[in-house]
Amino acid sequence: MTTQTSYNMWDKKKYILELKKVAVFQRKTSILSAIDLQIRPAEFIYILGPTGVGKSSFLKILYGELAITEGQGRILDFELGQLDSLSLSALRRNLGIVAQEYPLLEHRTVEENLMMILRATDWTDAELCNKRIDELLNLLKIGDKRQLKPSELTKSDRQRALIARALLNRPSILILDESTAELDESSANDIHSFLHSYAATTGTTVLYATNNENLTKNTKGRVLKLEGGKANIISA
Repeated sequence: MTTQTSYNMWDKKKYILELKKVAVFQRKTSILSAIDLQIRPAEFIYILGPTGVGKSSFLKILYGELAITEGQGRILDFELGQLDSLSLSALRRNLGIVAQEYPLLEHRTVEENLMMILRATDWTDAELCNKRIDELLNLLKIGDKRQLKPSELTKSDRQRALIARALLNRPSILILDESTAELDESSANDIHSFLHSYAATTGTTVLYATNNENLTKNTKGRVLKLEGGKANIISA
């Protein structure tokens, strides 16, 4: 349970995510330290840094895959250092996550992959389920791929399906880890444009990890650069 002392640390009216002196560890080795960060609702934040710098581990802190052992953090109404199985499940219902550890199920169609998430999160009306799936697949330009399995999709369409799955429950925060790194420039730019448009339309906060500095140029969004064990905002 959140204590009154910790409650007073946070500015929940102004920020959707706050980190204070947070360290990120890999196998007990600190790779990022003293992270201070405040993110407002509806912001688009790039997490920029080369492969191996700790972008994935940083994101895992935010969705509870890695525990905070140094510093303090809050995302939405959840204190990251106090997550148990119930609060972790509740937190993730408010997040959309696109990451390598959450792939599409290869033996299921795109529709089945998405429907499983809806059923698991208490969607019971078949008509509403189908309407939501159609809406997202069409927005992501893969409405005609609904009955295909992941092995039958291009890399671009697979990423689009993963993003559609992450958006099913209209998350407050969308977290993407190198989602377009393996795509051709045209496909990557198209998905990138969609994410900005979707975020602007819905007010969704987006955290987008990338090693492509060019992607962060000439677009709206702050950049959190991970480098030398530190995390610093380099543009606003």
